[in-house]
Amino acid sequence: MAMIPSFFDNRRGTIFYPFTWEPFKDFPFPPSSLVSHENSAFVNTRVDWKETPEAHVFQADLPGLKKEEVKVEVEDERVLQISGERNVEKEDKNDTWHRVERSSGKFLRRFRLPENAKVDEVKATMENGVLTVTVPKEEVKKPEVKAIEISG
Repeated sequence: MAMIPSFFDNRRGTIFYPFTWEPFKDFPFPPSSLVSHENSAFVNTRVDWKETPEAHVFQADLPGLKKEEVKVEVEDERVLQISGERNVEKEDKNDTWHRVERSSGKFLRRFRLPENAKVDEVKATMENGVLTVTVPKEEVKKPEVKAIEISG
């Protein structure tokens, strides 16, 4: 087996025929059917972060997960961490799978919270597969402005 694919093997009479050239066919990659889906990372966890006048609000789509399978933590004083795991569905020997698209495995997302976050008052709710984490904000004290009279 050659480690470098041949560009001059005369497929379809020309090396420039774009529909038959397979640049990676001779490389020792395992076929995708042999890659374990048990270890695939659940990396597509999408999280929205919006700031309102009262709080920072994080929303994560976690379809199919129960609240017991998700952890929300604040570490290092100002880092919000959302983690969890979706287990692989048990396979029955009599089942024939035609397509596996749902992700499984562990996920972890971290967000550095701003200085005005009240990390002791974080609240989390889970409804219809959407995790909502609310981090209240401290009231920003507006600096007192003192007018200075200009002389001269």
